[in-house]
Amino acid sequence: MSWEGARFSYSYATLDDASVDGDALRQLRRWVDDAVEAEVVEPTAMTLATVDDAGRPHTRAVLVREIDSAGLVFYTNLRSPKSVQLERSPWCAAQMLWMESERQVRVEGHAHRVADREADAYFAGRPRGSQIGAWASPQSAVLTDRDELDALVAAAEKRFSEVDPIPRPPHWGGWRIVPAVVEFWQGRPDRLHDRLRYRRVTGGPVGSEPSEPWVIERLAP
Repeated sequence: MSWEGARFSYSYATLDDASVDGDALRQLRRWVDDAVEAEVVEPTAMTLATVDDAGRPHTRAVLVREIDSAGLVFYTNLRSPKSVQLERSPWCAAQMLWMESERQVRVEGHAHRVADREADAYFAGRPRGSQIGAWASPQSAVLTDRDELDALVAAAEKRFSEVDPIPRPPHWGGWRIVPAVVEFWQGRPDRLHDRLRYRRVTGGPVGSEPSEPWVIERLAP
């Protein structure tokens, strides 16, 4: 069968209104924990969507490093296109997908920079090679070839050869997506999927620590 005509029947699980957590972020943590336990490849991978000044969308995969009571946290180069776009237009969307368990989560919200102390603590726990890479790589800049990147890494290794711990670069930090909407999708047979949408009563977060309750709605597949 060609891939154009491929059909898969989803029957891994169901998504019952009565069994979900009343808080979207706790429910999301539950699903991420399930993915980790199931040994899904990159269970914290998330596709992040931002827009540039012309309104054109951009997507890329990042890794969620924390889900707390306020939102989803990821870390990156603060000079990267995604960071520049979030600074100018903080509203963004994201998706987490675990095909092994036939699950998907969609998030819409507002991104805020994490505090320096949080970024410092996370950076300190990274492998030394990743710390070197954060200093060396001008993320998304055009390189002449791989040798240029290798030279930048070598220079950073020399610079920090006698430094331990390596400090966090000033151009590296984290973002917390404070969600206004979180949708949980569970695949079901005959494309009659389960979809539960959590949304803030006020329609969206207004700060970095939202306290508004969630409304949970079942959506048609």
